[in-house]
Amino acid sequence: MTPATDRVTTRRSVLLHLRPGRRSALALAVSVAAATALPLLAPPITARFVDDAIAGAGTRHLALIALGYLALAVAGQVARMFTGWLASRLAWDGTNRLRETLAEHALGLDMAYHGRHTPGEMIERVDGDVVAVAEFVVAFLLDVVAGVLLLAGVTVIVFTVDPRIGGFLLVYCVLIGFGMARAQRLAVPSAARGRAAGAALFGDLEERLAGMEDIRANGAGEHAVHRLYQASSAWYWANYRSGRIGVGLLAGTWVAFAAGTAIALGLAAWAQRSGAITVGTAVLLFQYTLMVRAPFERLIDQLRQYQAALAGITRIGGLLAERRTLPAPAVPRPLPDTGPLGLSLDGVGFAYPDDGEQVLSHVTISLAPGETLGLVGRTGSGKTSIARLVLRLYDPTEGAVRVGGVDLRDADPVSVRRRICAVTQDVQIFAAGVRDNLTLFRPPPDDRLLRAVLEDVGLGDWLAALPDGLDTVLGGVAGSGVSGSGVSAGEAQLLAFARAFLADPGLVVMDEASSRLDPATERRIEQSVDRLLTGRTGVLIAHRLSSLSRVDKIAVIDGGRVVEYGRREDLVADPGSRFARMLSMAGVSR
Repeated sequence: MTPATDRVTTRRSVLLHLRPGRRSALALAVSVAAATALPLLAPPITARFVDDAIAGAGTRHLALIALGYLALAVAGQVARMFTGWLASRLAWDGTNRLRETLAEHALGLDMAYHGRHTPGEMIERVDGDVVAVAEFVVAFLLDVVAGVLLLAGVTVIVFTVDPRIGGFLLVYCVLIGFGMARAQRLAVPSAARGRAAGAALFGDLEERLAGMEDIRANGAGEHAVHRLYQASSAWYWANYRSGRIGVGLLAGTWVAFAAGTAIALGLAAWAQRSGAITVGTAVLLFQYTLMVRAPFERLIDQLRQYQAALAGITRIGGLLAERRTLPAPAVPRPLPDTGPLGLSLDGVGFAYPDDGEQVLSHVTISLAPGETLGLVGRTGSGKTSIARLVLRLYDPTEGAVRVGGVDLRDADPVSVRRRICAVTQDVQIFAAGVRDNLTLFRPPPDDRLLRAVLEDVGLGDWLAALPDGLDTVLGGVAGSGVSGSGVSAGEAQLLAFARAFLADPGLVVMDEASSRLDPATERRIEQSVDRLLTGRTGVLIAHRLSSLSRVDKIAVIDGGRVVEYGRREDLVADPGSRFARMLSMAGVSR
């Protein structure tokens, strides 16, 4: 498929989301036709008024003609307002469908893709580009479709009145249209660069705001401001070039319209003096000439939206063209529906797609259903990479990861998300009710179960103190790097455990989360960990060795390899083992 064909296919695919239903389309067509036809009926009434006035018609007769003109003008404005309202409603309905498609597609992309794109950039691509498309759709219906119909109607009518002036008007419109089409080819790439620079700026700004505490604490403000200046400068110059092109096109169009109107007026005056037409008809021709100018001026006014929309459609198409690097299984195999799940990593090797550097090599680990594993090692040793493979956020480049006896590459993704659960330090609290924050917007179970789970993790008093109970909207987490405000870090962590209890997984991957909490909250979390791991298989990434007293097996990771692996009691009993030495150096009781 050629790039040009691909662009056409992409635009057609995006615009299909905006297609209204048959009834809505019919209503819109009737409305556009009325908004176009009614203004075309006004100039003949003006011509009749002028000719009758010159002929000495009475005041009553002229007043009736004037009232008819007024009624027609009001009806035309009402039709245009209704068309605008209907077009806006249908455009937003369609773009909301497009937003849903984009959001679902973006959420389905792999971690490798999201690692290359900031949240701010994704918001701009999913929402900002769609807004530009929505605005364009309304402008297209009101200013492009209606404008083209109006131009066609004016040309036909002027041809019937005076073929010479009609011929001039046709040639004039063709030249103006050709010039605008050529100008659009120059303007769209400039607008696309402007939107891309804006997305980069918003993404950079979102990252800086999210890390404001660390930036200020470590004196990196000057660097952050410099980066913001660079991104803002790129955005400014991209929009400056785009604006310069747009202003130049607008100025050129104004000059062309002034010249065309003057020529048309001169031709009408010449025809009237030669006796070919009446004064009223000359006025009629002049009015139709002005009508030709109005649609083109509206098209020029909307050129920026048109540019932004085409750039947005291109970027939307680019996002929809992104594909998961994790292949979907040809015949998905579900994980066992109930009970703890066994886990095995057989000769696993892994390299992240963005750099290809090997981060795991020959990792072999086996857990029977219900056993727990502690992963220990220095920062960057590969513990988190192992956890990501177990969650199937990535696929291994060598070997296989099996859960419940099923290779995760062959497993049903829905089954994987239902039966494997992660509890991490970074807890996302959504701006939604407690109920939705617990169920993650899935259909909720009985409220009594939700309250019981919150009570089990130690949040019963917290729930009782909320003004609207489970309906209380949470604003987020204050401090500790968790986004939002209104929920403490400890409460957020306990909510994460409540989510896990509700999911009832067979395999739990945990990133120790109690290192920054007060002792009382830490004890409640330790109790929640014990209850969560009971009757389940667990993988614990340890930052503090004291948290591994409950695990069955230990895997010491260094440089992406398992350098020591065995049952915890055996490693503790061997004073020469790495794990035993680590416990001694940390001062942790065996």
